[in-house]
Amino acid sequence: MAEPLTAFCPYYHQAVELVGGRWTGVIIRAMLAGKQRFGELAASIPGISDRMLSERLKELEAAGIVVRTVYPETPVRVEYRLTPKGQALAGVVQAISDWSLEWLVPREELDSHRAAG
Repeated sequence: MAEPLTAFCPYYHQAVELVGGRWTGVIIRAMLAGKQRFGELAASIPGISDRMLSERLKELEAAGIVVRTVYPETPVRVEYRLTPKGQALAGVVQAISDWSLEWLVPREELDSHRAAG
């Protein structure tokens, strides 16, 4: 039987701390588009510093959510992609995105966003 959602769950706490870190959710969302190089990822996330992106990618790599692949070329090429564990967050990201559009976007902005899409 499932634990009531009101009860403390250490696994839920760990998950929220991991994916709820500053910029982490945005990075995961951007990476759902597929493998990317650092510069591509940085360009797709307005306002993130290279240092912050680098720190978060290292954290996500350590958690098994992102894999970093280095290609020994000249110049060296590095790509980042979500692991299956990271890709499994797609539903969570979509749910948060849906919630944000329902509850955080002013109605008139949402209507123009939907008309444009």
